[in-house]
Amino acid sequence: MQYKTVNVDGLDVFYREAGDPSKPAFVLLHGFPSSSSMFRNLMPLLARDFHVLAPDLIGFGNSAAPSRESF
Repeated sequence: MQYKTVNVDGLDVFYREAGDPSKPAFVLLHGFPSSSSMFRNLMPLLARDFHVLAPDLIGFGNSAAPSRESF
């Protein structure tokens, strides 16, 4: 598992990445405010067959948490 960040419109978005990038991509998105840590046990299982990505939503986990006024 790798832990990375990417800058999107001036905000750092943290994401977890696992698996071979040459395999089909599988993006794990959560439907409620949370972080990618909820997928930490699932990702190694999926990484056998997929390139797995799991981002943290802005304001949660290790992603940027801008002020309410600026966001």
